[in-house]
Amino acid sequence: MKKLSIATLTLILILGFYSVSTAATEQEMPFPVYSDNMARGNHFIPSGWMGDFHAIKFSPTAKDNPQSGQHCIKISYNPGEDVKAGWAGIYWQNPANNWGKVKGGFNLVKAKKVIFWARGENGGEIAEFKVGGITGEYSDSDSASTGPVELTKEWKKYEIDLAELDLSYISGGFCWVSSYMDNPEGITLYIDDVKYE
Repeated sequence: MKKLSIATLTLILILGFYSVSTAATEQEMPFPVYSDNMARGNHFIPSGWMGDFHAIKFSPTAKDNPQSGQHCIKISYNPGEDVKAGWAGIYWQNPANNWGKVKGGFNLVKAKKVIFWARGENGGEIAEFKVGGITGEYSDSDSASTGPVELTKEWKKYEIDLAELDLSYISGGFCWVSSYMDNPEGITLYIDDVKYE
């Protein structure tokens, strides 16, 4: 029992140090969120499923014509008649499932923008992409959004300007949101090469 207590205390201290150090250390750019499935340099975890999360299908291993590499992210939101919230989204968080209750934000003050590639299954799909914005005891220091964008069938590069933002603490590294009103037939979209620069 004593050994378990010491081991547990050691783990807590290590995790606490890691959480504090990630926020204190200015991360170097580029800072990838997703470059390929299980890529060593990826940061943040797509754990924050929101809204009609029961109607989301998510794959980080899609091989449907990735922008680069072997894989891309594929997301589908098709609530059909089972609409509850009327929207759905996913936050990429650090650590997983962190809604501002624990320390885990990265210091990204060196970043000037987030760039990513996205496309729709058919073109015409409406989606919004965000960074930051998680609130709570350990809130993100700022947030930014593309606003609603209409996706094309071909890959298109998007940027979120971060130049004037306080990025000293970001635990919500990336976010996708779509509404049922904007996509009454459902939506399937693809995302690739997400990174801070």
